[in-house]
Amino acid sequence: MRKQKIVRTAEQQLLLDQLKNVAEGLGQTLAPFCEVVVHDLLDPAHAIAAIHNKLSGRDVGGPATELGLARIGDAAYPAIVANYANSFADGRQAKSTSIGVKDSSGQYVAALCINVDLTMFHGLQAMFGQFSRIGAGTAPQESLDPAGADGIRRRIDDYAARLSSTPRTLKAGERRALIEELREAGCLEVRRAMEIIAQHLGISRATVYSYAK
Repeated sequence: MRKQKIVRTAEQQLLLDQLKNVAEGLGQTLAPFCEVVVHDLLDPAHAIAAIHNKLSGRDVGGPATELGLARIGDAAYPAIVANYANSFADGRQAKSTSIGVKDSSGQYVAALCINVDLTMFHGLQAMFGQFSRIGAGTAPQESLDPAGADGIRRRIDDYAARLSSTPRTLKAGERRALIEELREAGCLEVRRAMEIIAQHLGISRATVYSYAK
């Protein structure tokens, strides 16, 4: 089926083109931890007009999000929705900001969306926490309860911080040692543990299983 031709005014096309330029500049500046997307709200079935730093795995031509559809249906919808909790398809936590753009008639024609991957920042937070930690004794402070997926992710962040690294920049040998540490802590017994570990490290489940052998 041929894509239906979308008719835009000269003003609407200019706004969309200028927004693409803004997105490209932001994408270059905020790489690699920030995805920047331009949504064409006049073509909701193929709304993604530009995408930079594709953290979500989406492509140009993808459909509008629920927020985009809400804007299309309501000209009174807030122009700026900032710093709301979001997540990528693989479970990584994100925070997002969406900025709607109207033409001179008051119709929403486009939106600029910024999706920040918080994984790296959580790793840095753990690293700084490790650096500034002061203890009276030499015994490590830890919890014996893996506490599910969040517990596994925290343990991975803490491990990476001890190496002055982040989960996704760990070397193969460091990842093997991490898996052994998680095994000793009982984390591999948690439901979907291998999938959770793979997603947080940015590697395949097959690789995690090979480390666990």
